[in-house]
Amino acid sequence: MRTKLLMTLLFLMVVLLFVFQSFDSRDESTEIEHLTKDKAKYQPGDDVHFKAQLNHDSSTAFIVNYYYKGAKIDQMKVTPDDSVMEWKWKPPETDHQGYLVEVHSSFKDKERKTIAVDVSSSWTAFPRYGFLSDFSNIEDDQQQEVMNTLARFHINAIQFYDWHDEHHQPLKLENGKPLDSWANIANEPVLFETVKQYIDLAHQNGMKAMGYNLLYGTLSGAEHDGVHPEWYVYKDKNATEVDHHELPESWKSDIFLTDPGNPEWQDYIFEKQQIVYDALSFDGWHIDQLGDRGDVFKNSGDPLFMKESYQYFLEAVRERFPDYAFIMNAVNQYGQEEISNAGAPFLYTEVWDPITTYEQLKNILIENEQNWNKNTVLAAYMNYDLADQEGVFNLPGILLTDALIFAHGGAHIELGEHMLSKEYFPNNHLKMTKKLKEHLVHYYDFMVGYQNLLRGDELSPANPEISSHKVNISLQPKKGSVYAFSKKTTDKKVVHLLNFTEVEHMKWRDSNGTQKKPAEKKDLSIQVDESRQVEKVWMASPDWKTGVPVPVAFNQTESRLSFTVPQLEYWNMIVMEYKGE
Repeated sequence: MRTKLLMTLLFLMVVLLFVFQSFDSRDESTEIEHLTKDKAKYQPGDDVHFKAQLNHDSSTAFIVNYYYKGAKIDQMKVTPDDSVMEWKWKPPETDHQGYLVEVHSSFKDKERKTIAVDVSSSWTAFPRYGFLSDFSNIEDDQQQEVMNTLARFHINAIQFYDWHDEHHQPLKLENGKPLDSWANIANEPVLFETVKQYIDLAHQNGMKAMGYNLLYGTLSGAEHDGVHPEWYVYKDKNATEVDHHELPESWKSDIFLTDPGNPEWQDYIFEKQQIVYDALSFDGWHIDQLGDRGDVFKNSGDPLFMKESYQYFLEAVRERFPDYAFIMNAVNQYGQEEISNAGAPFLYTEVWDPITTYEQLKNILIENEQNWNKNTVLAAYMNYDLADQEGVFNLPGILLTDALIFAHGGAHIELGEHMLSKEYFPNNHLKMTKKLKEHLVHYYDFMVGYQNLLRGDELSPANPEISSHKVNISLQPKKGSVYAFSKKTTDKKVVHLLNFTEVEHMKWRDSNGTQKKPAEKKDLSIQVDESRQVEKVWMASPDWKTGVPVPVAFNQTESRLSFTVPQLEYWNMIVMEYKGE
């Protein structure tokens, strides 16, 4: 009987322990389920409205910390109303600044969420480009959901891909009014109202809307719409074969090229573009090309220097539409100098073979910054061959490439209704896993929260000697190594560590989705040549502690700084702050 009583008491203790652990677990998880703000980007002087959804009712106050360049500049206490917490914050009115916002329970430090804020009067200062590619009959709430997601990733401009009717007549009129619907180049349905509503939603979220079109494209039968044979690009001096880009038979037509530098073609297509601007409140023109066409000729038989024609066309665009932005794609950098010279606010490169390695990819970013002092957005399509069938994106491949691009001050057009994997934007065979989405939110928060340490005029290259007793440090992306490079400001040096140890390969596209997660490093000792006196060192990573800055202990001799990085997964940013002189 006594044994049975003891067993019963033991059972009750186990049950009570389980119950207490369950309640304790619930208390431990008083975390914020969703943390959002009302816009993707803010004008100086705007209030930022935040909203946090808790996973159950709470009256516990939360602490909100605001960071700029790793320094805490503001703090406030916010108390939820049941399971929702809303508050507003007025950032400093200085233009073109990024802030990291940390929210955590006032009595449980580990319960934290972060989000970022961009205060910039111009989206082109720190471009974060997204896309839309489906303009069929979409429900209002579905459109709203897409735009809310892009706003959470701080996307500040949207490329409206293949929204138009025909390249030489992007928006047709009937009785002086735009058509209600049409088929795009791929014979997919487009509704005028869907395009219009997406533009309106973009503006409500603090984003710009850029209408896509080629600078020199016509479809078959364009002569009946007023396009003259003298405007075409020819593959031979005798002007017998028009240069064209073949498309699948199920599509509307192949694309036939015109000379962008021809003033009559410019007048024609600008008139058509004005119809677009009159009917839809696009903020600018995303201008595309088809890459190096080799030796081509005018109707007269004279050689056509295509890159020079790009510059003539873009200069005419600026003169004709001074109140509208333009961005132009440089396919594998083709025509990039002429595009920059014509006044493109930032540079956009669609990347193809033979640019295949991480090193080659980062060289594009460095070239654009050093040669033209401009930011870059890369159209770099991930898991390209894997996307021939249904599946999911490979997380290590995505994060390694984004880490490389973001660390070098670039941006990656990859997010829209889905994630990009092909140059045909509607291809959505691959899905993002929940884990990938969570990681990317941290990466985009990091890119915005530390944007003034990642890109901009304040930064310049720095080339200190960087070494480690624990791993091989390489000054170029190299398999089996930690890739290290640095930049500097007047009072800081920023060192980036990207982990390529034990990866599968060094191909940025990760075409077949085979890239492996790098080997995580703990307590990584680092030595940096540094003659200036350092006051403090801190570290931040999108892979660790939700990106908040963490102090790092250091030792400094006359010309050598030593410190230990507690953790390195994909990408760490180490910041050394100098003493005032």
